[in-house]
Amino acid sequence: MEQAMLHDFVPTAIIDRAALRHNLAQVRIVAPNSKIWAVVKADAYGHGAFEISKAITPDGLAVARFSEAQSLRAAGEQRPILIMGGVYTESDLQAAIDLDCEIAVHNIAQAHILKNFHTDKTIRIWLKVNTGMNRLGFAHFEAAPWLQELSHYPAIRGHPGLMTHLANADDLFDPTTTQQCQRIQAIPGANKCRLSIGNSAGLLGWEAARTDWVRPGLMLYGLSPFQDEIGAQRNLIPVMNLCAPLISVYQCKAGAAIGYSGTYVCPETMPVGVIGIGYGDGYPRHAQTGTPILLAGQRVPLIGRVSMDMISVDLRGVPKIPPIGTEALLWGQELPTEEIASCANTIVYQLVTGITNRVQRIYIN
Repeated sequence: MEQAMLHDFVPTAIIDRAALRHNLAQVRIVAPNSKIWAVVKADAYGHGAFEISKAITPDGLAVARFSEAQSLRAAGEQRPILIMGGVYTESDLQAAIDLDCEIAVHNIAQAHILKNFHTDKTIRIWLKVNTGMNRLGFAHFEAAPWLQELSHYPAIRGHPGLMTHLANADDLFDPTTTQQCQRIQAIPGANKCRLSIGNSAGLLGWEAARTDWVRPGLMLYGLSPFQDEIGAQRNLIPVMNLCAPLISVYQCKAGAAIGYSGTYVCPETMPVGVIGIGYGDGYPRHAQTGTPILLAGQRVPLIGRVSMDMISVDLRGVPKIPPIGTEALLWGQELPTEEIASCANTIVYQLVTGITNRVQRIYIN
């Protein structure tokens, strides 16, 4: 990975565009006959939506909310944008049409907005089908009549597409995914529609989910969507490398308690390092003592509670104490994000999307 300098002793998220492009290439290898919606919702999973979209060449970009589409268009993005959550008002529908977006329609209220809408322009839509997630979408047995109904609305351009969201695709032994794929493909008229099923787990693990359009999110950022696995096992490279400087080193006596509530007590006189990152930056508050940090090329364990601005580490295993300002890696290409998530009893999605605006983002490659 290209080196990037830390500035002003603040945490830095180094975003590797080459890794991102590599991961998109893996999507094309896995699903060579599919078009790709690159999912850049939630600020591209914390990586920076506009910078990420500029760095890759998918067939389109997918976001969750109308405001995210607005931001991309305002920044100059010209490619197709899918608003997966759809729109909820006539004014937002008109704006989505003006921005030349595509939208999902997942409930009757959204369908009624389209039915009663009159405009000189039209919009492409996707009918969201509930095949087992039981969250959003029309029931799969209601989809065929709604396809027919929507196809007559003057605001809609072309034939509606069909999309669904997989509930359990991260578990390769769960039959739910197969059932969901079968349900949407069995809808009368489905063979005449553009079809989109596969999220990252779906397209990596299930051939039936590699349909006309796929929607990779997590795997684009180099992270595995599967349980007990890291991205490297799928030939993926982490895009985010979260770093922070060593800001203090001191000798702590045996029996001394470290940090808030004294949850870690030094078993002997020992060197303790302080790294300038905390939950105010998005480092997980519940990371346990023992969570690894990579400092000067060596793993050192977190000790005590995570504070808002800093964490403490045990330096007993480091032969030569590094100087103040030495960059530590909190997660990334040499320290799997999935491992840190496990230590904090959370998921990788929460780690990368939780990075706050106190963290500098530097784009390389």
